[in-house]
Amino acid sequence: MLTLTYRDVDGFQPCHISELLKRIRHWLQRRGHRFSYVWVAELQKRGALHYHVLIWLPKGLTLPKPDKQGWWPHGSTRIEWARHPVGYLIKYASKFDSKVGLPKGARIHGAGGFEEAGKAIRRWFNLPTWLKHLAGVGSRFVRVKGVGLVDSATGLCVPSPWRVSCCGGRVTATKVFEYLGGFAKIEGPYSVIGAPHLL
Repeated sequence: MLTLTYRDVDGFQPCHISELLKRIRHWLQRRGHRFSYVWVAELQKRGALHYHVLIWLPKGLTLPKPDKQGWWPHGSTRIEWARHPVGYLIKYASKFDSKVGLPKGARIHGAGGFEEAGKAIRRWFNLPTWLKHLAGVGSRFVRVKGVGLVDSATGLCVPSPWRVSCCGGRVTATKVFEYLGGFAKIEGPYSVIGAPHLL
């Protein structure tokens, strides 16, 4: 687990995290390894943005400290081995105070480097809840303004059953119709893993 801290409270720029991840990716590629990661942002009490990056490394390989390498010239870094990595990330993500807000251009989380099965499952989990009940893990929906969500492989257009209205400063979501059943040949998100085998 890599922790990235800004030296200055207002030191954040949107490109900083992506530039660092690109340098780590190149460092791993030169050693013949894939780069898989997940990160979450956290706002410190002093108001500075702080990143927690979980990186999967092959056994025996240790990442050099990014601040010492010049990869993170914006402050300091800390590296530690994570025993319960998902628990760490959930802890940091749950500490986010939405009242304070992120700096302009900042995102609260990111991930990358997944194999095809992992990418498909992640895409499925990022679908709206109403669409998860209809779409399979192999679906590739993209948002088309004024139309809805469209499966890029089939061209199937799926408008949201929800309508959002604003009246007197109050936002209301109303379900205006229901999708019955699902789409043809749809399987759940874990279908790509395959059936369990008995030993």
